[in-house]
Amino acid sequence: FAPTNDAFAKIPKADLDKVLADKAMLTKILTYHVVGQKLTPKQLENGTFETLEKSTLTTKGSGEEYTVNDSSKVVCGNVPTANATVYIVDTVLMPK
Repeated sequence: FAPTNDAFAKIPKADLDKVLADKAMLTKILTYHVVGQKLTPKQLENGTFETLEKSTLTTKGSGEEYTVNDSSKVVCGNVPTANATVYIVDTVLMPK
């Protein structure tokens, strides 16, 4: 899951600067966005997936409307790359 540029704008500047200065926290947030398997839209309909950060995120939806963790909307998805399927989200996903 990859946040849009606008997703970063939702984070207060002081908080974003703090995260960018803390390599461990930044790594935790970045690895929370990555699931270790290619996901199809069908799997996103009602899914729970372990992230590389070692916690889970949930997905819901169908057709063209999907959410991650009940709050982040998938704005573009099922984009194939050489080693992943990318889903672009409108919010930076934060681990619990």
